[in-house]
Amino acid sequence: MTVPAATPAPLHLVLGEEELLIERAVRAALASARLADPTADLTRMRVSELTAPALAELVSPSLFSEGRVIALEAAQEVSQEIADAVLSYAAQPADGIVLVVVHSGGGRSKAAKALPAALRKAGAEVTECAKITRPADREAFVRHEVRTAGGRIDAAGVLALIDAVGSDLRELASAAAQLVADSGGNVDEDAVRQYHRGRADVTGFVVAEKAVGGDRAAALESMRWAMQIGVPHVLVADALADAVRTIARVAGAGRGNPNQMAGELGMPPWKIRKAQGQARGWGQDGLAEAMRVVARLNAEVKGAAASPDYALERAIMDVLAARERR
Repeated sequence: MTVPAATPAPLHLVLGEEELLIERAVRAALASARLADPTADLTRMRVSELTAPALAELVSPSLFSEGRVIALEAAQEVSQEIADAVLSYAAQPADGIVLVVVHSGGGRSKAAKALPAALRKAGAEVTECAKITRPADREAFVRHEVRTAGGRIDAAGVLALIDAVGSDLRELASAAAQLVADSGGNVDEDAVRQYHRGRADVTGFVVAEKAVGGDRAAALESMRWAMQIGVPHVLVADALADAVRTIARVAGAGRGNPNQMAGELGMPPWKIRKAQGQARGWGQDGLAEAMRVVARLNAEVKGAAASPDYALERAIMDVLAARERR
């Protein structure tokens, strides 16, 4: 016996500003609609470009009753007229039509601010897509992505992946899925480093980490490898400058709880925690000298030096020497 597909929710409110999560919510609504009608298609329309007649046409049942998903985007820009039209439709949604209202949660007008609450009251299925800014939330996102892909990741692996990829959720999601596939499901720090070896930004990060950590041999080796594979000199210079400046800022802020210092310094707790560990090997005079070195290097790799390779190597040696100053 064939089990009939569940009827999709006719009204969705996608609330927040995180683009990847918004896109997934819209796609999930479409997938749900296609369980009931495989021919259902998706129409996107920015609210500010809508008129009431155009909205009425979008949500009117077709002659052949094809399923449709209508995504009204940037609903925080809604006018009173369109808000009234949306809520009027929400009170009596048409069969086969799924209306998805994408709203940032803000808005200037009274109508825009009131729309989310009104849609909730009308029975909309709500998907929260708040911007991920807190490091703990980003770490939770990585763990969730790895689990969803069928893998496991430890705490060191999570931090290494964020370190390597950055804060962009699309890149984190893609990297997490690829790592699960490549590692057989068990993702740790070594797997992350191996997967990302050769990436320009990660190679620059490795050079910088070894230099500020006082590991002369590894710093020079990783720098030469970066040059061999064609990493732009500017990327390595930027990574070195970021590492030195981060240590200087964290050292200047004094000892403290990284979670409490995050807001004041404008950086995630894991980065502060790492810099606190690195700062133990530095003195105030050495940091001041290292700051001068990376400022000089910035100019050199952007054209002031006859040999950018030599400029990088000299800067690394100078940073290593500055670390020895007390």
